[in-house]
Amino acid sequence: MHTGVKITAFAAALAATFGTAYGVGQGIDPVVAESEGSASSHSEASPTLEGGGARAGNERLPAGGLQISESGYTLDLETPRIEAEERTELRFAIRDGKGRAVTSYEREHDKELHLILASRDLVTYRHLHPARAADGTWSIPVDLPRAGDYRVFADFTPAKEGAENLTLGADLAASGPYEPKDLPAPSASAKVDGYEVNLDGGLRPGTESELKLNVSRNGKPVTDLQPYLGAYGHLVALRSGDLAYLHVHPNGEPGDGTTEPGPDVSFSATAPSVGTYRLFLDFKHQGVVRTAAFTVQAGAAAEATDGGAEQDEAVEEGSDGHGH
Repeated sequence: MHTGVKITAFAAALAATFGTAYGVGQGIDPVVAESEGSASSHSEASPTLEGGGARAGNERLPAGGLQISESGYTLDLETPRIEAEERTELRFAIRDGKGRAVTSYEREHDKELHLILASRDLVTYRHLHPARAADGTWSIPVDLPRAGDYRVFADFTPAKEGAENLTLGADLAASGPYEPKDLPAPSASAKVDGYEVNLDGGLRPGTESELKLNVSRNGKPVTDLQPYLGAYGHLVALRSGDLAYLHVHPNGEPGDGTTEPGPDVSFSATAPSVGTYRLFLDFKHQGVVRTAAFTVQAGAAAEATDGGAEQDEAVEEGSDGHGH
């Protein structure tokens, strides 16, 4: 663990400035993580993936969130700096090519917009659903547990003919005593709030693969999962390093006549590159949404480690872990 340091307002501003430049740069030339080491409208490249995606030539990669602007829309984060451990209202707008705030959206998975907030070390994660004012400004109170650099992802589809689903990203700095954490080791099991979730399958770069997650509680399979955002599970994948964003959806949905409410939730996903990824599964049971997190490697020979220690508290359901 590194010695804690105090991030001043000036340092936080620098972090936000250079972080934004980094995020935009990655949208043009994505970083490919090492193969070994530590961790809607669907895109045309992979119909099971949601997200705007960075482009390489004429190819549309199944990843988003690397750019702050895309297809004529910009994520305008009005609060790029906040204080850690202090409840703060996060405000932003989606602006069109003329600088006007967008006020009309298609509903995707029960919401007009999904907001994902993750720390650069991929230990802290939030899946939020902010409120939109009549003028197009979105807002939601957040309480981040640690200082450091964060990435904010806005996942939405404008209500405009021909508009595609987009995932735009911007950097957020949280000031305060800073202690970076190591990415949790790869594991096929995660424990959260008395539940255990086991992962079967893995990510493969450039090739679609199945990820099957099994939910149990006190050693017994959970067979009465509740729909959350129109599905029995909601999975987000972020690539370590540049935080490329993959938003995958389950194979099947409640009420389709074939999909059971647990214990298995199946997804199809394609990794955009070799690298280390962090998977976040949101599932709902007995009226509470919980998040199970996994570190996986795409294209690496090493298998996931056994066990499944309790995940970091920052990933677990908190007061603002799944805001509505």
